[in-house]
Amino acid sequence: MISIAVDAMGGDNAPREIVHGAVLASKANPVRIFLVGDESTIKDELKQHDYSSDSLKIIHTPDSISMDESPKKAVVNKPNASVLVAASLVSNGKADALVSAGSTGSVVLSAAKHISRIPSVKRPAIATVYPTLNEFKRDDHLALMVDVGANVESSAKELVQFAIMGSTYVANVRGVKSPKAALLNMGEEETKGSEKMQTAYRMLKEVPSLNFSGNIEGKDILRGMVDVIVTEGFVGNIVIKTLEGTAMAASHLGKLAFRARFSWKMGLFFLRKGLRRIREVTDYAEYGGAPLLGFEKMVIIAHGRSSAKAVSNAIKLAGKSVRDKVCETMAQKIGELDVQPE
Repeated sequence: MISIAVDAMGGDNAPREIVHGAVLASKANPVRIFLVGDESTIKDELKQHDYSSDSLKIIHTPDSISMDESPKKAVVNKPNASVLVAASLVSNGKADALVSAGSTGSVVLSAAKHISRIPSVKRPAIATVYPTLNEFKRDDHLALMVDVGANVESSAKELVQFAIMGSTYVANVRGVKSPKAALLNMGEEETKGSEKMQTAYRMLKEVPSLNFSGNIEGKDILRGMVDVIVTEGFVGNIVIKTLEGTAMAASHLGKLAFRARFSWKMGLFFLRKGLRRIREVTDYAEYGGAPLLGFEKMVIIAHGRSSAKAVSNAIKLAGKSVRDKVCETMAQKIGELDVQPE
């Protein structure tokens, strides 16, 4: 049985929503879940639910890292923090994957401290799915962006590795055949962008296992032209946060319009099914979390405000990644290339 280590104390809604999500996941999926955190607190939360003790196990540790702590200092000063202990369960083979809704920095550093990276991968990358307009009727209305914050800058060779890992993830987890990958740049031409971006473009063209479609501009991100977009973490993080902010602004404007005029209210009434569908495809809880790619074991970073539903889906995502041997496939594809980080 696949085992998932869950940081029960990580996230804004921990441990209540984390424990509830783990219970939901244990009922819906054939996995064993290790809830890592303060035993008495976790037990108090479990009393609110009906669950099988065969599927849920508690690993006690008194420490945790809060969302407002410095990840670097906390990882050093709190070696027994729940996210670190959960990562160690993965490194010693007791668990097959890690799920945490804790701060991104603490999860990345904990994984780096305890879980081995794929050979030749120097830097991991955070990938996240986002909804598109799917103008080109591709297999999936979602696309994946890599990297969205694990690194500020990346070399051309690392961008190539991000593309390979992202494409492997989309093919195996999302079920997209021969996913199209693109490099986010300031123009479509091969000569656009910095020397690094031009080098990355040339290298991506030479990867035989990669369906590389060239550069993609910011205006085309939401059109659904490709399945995977590769960029540096600084840029990717701004893009994703901008998309999140735009969705929130649109929702706020809709509420204002509903209160403003009767005609607008009637229009929104007739559009309610479509608006409901938009909320569904943009709801992060549906997708569970963002995979941290580059390690030999799967690490899923759930949203800090994750509900029980989001946590359950994150555990489900981790289990599917293990069953489909996603990390092993990434390692194989990267190993086939003579691509070494600088």
